[in-house]
Amino acid sequence: MSRFEIKNWCPGALRPMLSGDGLVVRIRPHGSALSPAQAAGIANAATKHGNGLINLTSRANLQLRGVDPSCHDELLADLATLVLFDRDVAAETRRNIIVTPLRCARHGPETIELAAALEEVLDHAPDLPSKFGFAIDTGEAPVLAEVSADVRLERTACGQLIVRADGAPCGSTVTRSEAPNAVLALASWFAKSGGVQEGRGRMARHLANGSRPSNAQDWNALPATSVATPAPGPHDEGFFVAAEFGQLHAETLGKFAAMGREIRVTPWRMLFLSDISDVPDAEGLITKADDLRLNTTACTGAPGCLQAHAQTRELARALAPHVPKGSHLHVSGCSKGCAHPAPATVTLCATREGFDLIKNGRACDRSHRANLTEEEILLLPHSLFEAS
Repeated sequence: MSRFEIKNWCPGALRPMLSGDGLVVRIRPHGSALSPAQAAGIANAATKHGNGLINLTSRANLQLRGVDPSCHDELLADLATLVLFDRDVAAETRRNIIVTPLRCARHGPETIELAAALEEVLDHAPDLPSKFGFAIDTGEAPVLAEVSADVRLERTACGQLIVRADGAPCGSTVTRSEAPNAVLALASWFAKSGGVQEGRGRMARHLANGSRPSNAQDWNALPATSVATPAPGPHDEGFFVAAEFGQLHAETLGKFAAMGREIRVTPWRMLFLSDISDVPDAEGLITKADDLRLNTTACTGAPGCLQAHAQTRELARALAPHVPKGSHLHVSGCSKGCAHPAPATVTLCATREGFDLIKNGRACDRSHRANLTEEEILLLPHSLFEAS
C-alpha cells in the first residue's frame, strides 16, 4: 500500500497529499519570502518532479502539483538545499505564519526579525489545530486584516507593537523583545483553555464563547486603521502580480527569479516582486487591477482533484467576463469549497448530477437551483446574478 493517502488535511512538504494528478506538496517560505535562488530552485523542482504547475494559496504558501510519489524523497533533498522545509511534520504544521509583503524601509528589518524570532519560539508551542495561524502585520498599517489568522502582531497608529487575539478589537502593547513570547503565550492559553476541540478550533470563536485570558484587561491598544488589500500592478515598494485562479507555471516563476529580486508570497494568490516596476508577459498572469478574472475563483477541479465532480477552470474562465462589478463568482469542484471558503455572490458547486447554483453562500450551502449543465450555464451567464 502507498504511504500517501487521500486525506482531509492541508498538505505539507513532509506530509504531502495524494490527488488526481499526483502528490500535492506544499512549501511554506520562511518569512513569506523567497530569494531568487530559492524561487529558481522551486521552479526547477516543479518541472523535474511535478507537472510544472504551482498553486499560490490563501496561506501565502506554494503548492507543487503532479509530483510523482516515487520522486518525493528526491524532491525533499532538493528543497533541503534551499532551506525550504522543517525538521518534522509537527514543526512544519506549527509554522503557519503569514508575513505582510509591505515592509517599508522604516519597519522592514524589524518585521523580518520578528518573523524569524516567532519561528524559534513556536518550537515550544502546544499542539494546535492545523489551520491555527499567525499574522505578522507590522508594516506602516495593517494589510492582513481580512486574512485568516488567530494571533496577530500589529502596530498602533503611532507605530507601537501590539499582540492581538483575532476577534478582539484591541491588543496589548509589547516591545520588540517581548513580542514573540507574547504571541506564544496567547496561543498556549488558547490550547490550555479549551480552544481546541477534536483537533479543531479558532481564536475568534473561542473569544465569542466568552473565554478570556487573565491578562485580558491589558487589551487596550487599538491597531492602526487597516488599508485595502493591494491590487495587481505597481506599488511604491515593487510590483504585485496575480496568477489566474492562483495557478502559476514553473517557467514563469523561473523568469521572476532571473530578475534577481526578493519574491514575497502573499495570501491573495499574488506574488510581490520587490524593487521592480514591471514584470515580463507570461501565460496566466494578471497585472492590472481591472482584470475581470479577479472577480472569479476556481479550484483545481477534475481530473486534478479526485474529489472534484467536474472541471472548473474552463467554466470559470468563460464566465469571468460576465461577473458584475462588485460581485464574486466561485466555481467549485465539490462541496468542500477549498478555493473560496467564504460566501460568494454566486457559487457553482459541481455534483454527480451537474452544478448546483448557490447565491450569497458557500459551496456547502443550500442551492438555489440544482443539476445545471455546463451548457445551460453558458447559455445565459448573466442570469446567474439576477435577483431571486
